[in-house]
Order: sequence, then structure tokens, then C-alpha cells
Amino acid sequence: MPDGGLVIRTARTADETALTRVEAAAWTPESGFPSVIERVSDPFFTFFTDDSPPGSHLVAEAGGRVLGYIRVRPATRLRENAHVLAIVGLAVDPGARGRGVATALLAAAEQFARERGARKLSLRVLSSNGPALRLYERCGFVREGTLRGEFCIQGQYVDDVVMAKHLG
Repeated sequence: MPDGGLVIRTARTADETALTRVEAAAWTPESGFPSVIERVSDPFFTFFTDDSPPGSHLVAEAGGRVLGYIRVRPATRLRENAHVLAIVGLAVDPGARGRGVATALLAAAEQFARERGARKLSLRVLSSNGPALRLYERCGFVREGTLRGEFCIQGQYVDDVVMAKHLG
């Protein structure tokens, strides 16, 4: 656990600079998309958007320092799918990895989803991201499908793994 105790809270607009820093430091071609990595380095990049406002992010903080975030929002805009929330981003500063930050963020996201009446929490993860796959499995997510060769990253076709945790 990071020094100063780990706190998970809803993001605030004032977190944007710290979250952009985490975003830029956390992603690699194995864990994410080079096009997204490039976008984060754009001087006009904004972390929060209309589709991803501060309220859809939970932030991990210790000793006043933002260590990571998880983004949770409806899987689709369809009311027939309203019982499903999706994790559409999870990042932890490389210097804070291996201390339970991601596990704490996933537990908080599960609670967040339950409080909103969700019955399922879903996510997608690249097959090349072994550490994330193992983390999600340890936290009770199961593979529901694989989209074979869904992305071409640095000349290599990579599968997109669909995972979910049923909440009730």
C-alpha cells in the first residue's frame, strides 16, 4: 500500500493535470494504442470530455498524490442495456504498480456499479496486456469472448478480450 494510505474518490475537475500525467506515463503499445498515446502528448489534450466527465472517474490517491484512475460509464446508451456498466479505462502510475492500487480501483468500481443498480461490469482488454488480464481474472472477471485480430498495433494483429463480472 502506498505511504500515506490509499484513498479512492470521485475525480474532480482539478485532477485533470495529474490524470493526464498518469495517462501519459501508464500506456505502452502492449497495454494500449499508440494513437491514444500520441493524443495524450498533444498540448490541446483534455482528459475530461462530455462522454467522460469527472463523475465517471474514480481516482486513487495517497499522500495527496494521484496514483491512478478507473473510468466507468454505461456500456451503451440503450435503456435495455442500462443494467451493464463498462470499465473503459484503468491506469496506474508505473511507480505505484504492485501495491494494490489497481485492485482497489476495481473494487471501488464494483461498488460504484452496484450502487447504481448494475448487474454486470464489463471491460475489454488487449490480449497483449498480460498483467491486466491476470489482474482482472484475480478480481473475478471472466472471459466472455475474444475479438480475433481486432486491432493492428505496430504491425501486429492483436485480439481484444471481452471480460465481465456479474454482480447479482
